[in-house]
Amino acid sequence: MNKLGLHAFVWTAGWTPEDAAMAIRSTAELGFDLIEASTMDLKAFDVPATLRELEANRLGITMSFGLTADMDISSGDPERIRRGEAHLLDAMSLARDVGATHVCGILYSAFQKYATPVTADGVRGSIEVVRRVAEKAQASGITLGMEVVNRYESNVLNTARQAIAYVKRVEMPNVKLHLDCYHMNIEEADSAEAIREAGDLLGYFHTGDSHRGYLGSGSVDFPSIFRALESIQYKGPITFESFSSAVVGQPLEGILGIWRNLWEDSRDLAAHAKAFTDVQMKSAREALGRQKR
Repeated sequence: MNKLGLHAFVWTAGWTPEDAAMAIRSTAELGFDLIEASTMDLKAFDVPATLRELEANRLGITMSFGLTADMDISSGDPERIRRGEAHLLDAMSLARDVGATHVCGILYSAFQKYATPVTADGVRGSIEVVRRVAEKAQASGITLGMEVVNRYESNVLNTARQAIAYVKRVEMPNVKLHLDCYHMNIEEADSAEAIREAGDLLGYFHTGDSHRGYLGSGSVDFPSIFRALESIQYKGPITFESFSSAVVGQPLEGILGIWRNLWEDSRDLAAHAKAFTDVQMKSAREALGRQKR
């Protein structure tokens, strides 16, 4: 059975002890299994306070972030690569200490729009760093998810096929694909086929509609996506991610182009996402069960 998660940015842009308590408690109250915490700022993360809230609310946790330009491990610049690797290793220590099962996101390049294509040397350098980071993560049972994002957020992994090739070159069992409905809707010719092609290399999954608002109110074909997940017997986390300028603020608002409020009621949005996901999963199981019969 898949664990269902909710991105903390649905509730708050920060992770002070007060933010964490509110986000964790609210996520648990709605019946989710885990919360995905953004760790763009590792130093702002209060581990003891977070652990107390997770334990009190019996909630799991995953982590996600993207590297900044001065930590770009795909850049070919030795100093930036050094800073990026150090940051990734620090993130693994934090994930270990807080009990995170997955660390996902744009871990392989900077989280930004690039003006030129990535080079072969850049990809090679990125893979070498991720392999070393994965060795540390493996010792703590942590899975790394290489998030496949659209062309405006990275120039390295924009399609599932690119990510499959990348992950195979890393050659670590705890390095997997992280696919996201929002990004696939932009870059993939067929999102369901991309999921099927990923197969057992898929380790983390984000739901999100084409406009990052309420699930089912945009153009993403969720029935075909959930049937594809069911067809490959995907058992990893399924986490809802959504952004509104009413919550996230800068700098993320500028990086992602969140210029309008598609929602303002966090609890209603999250409750709808949980119910919508439950229905889609049940419908996919029923549809595939009928095909087999």
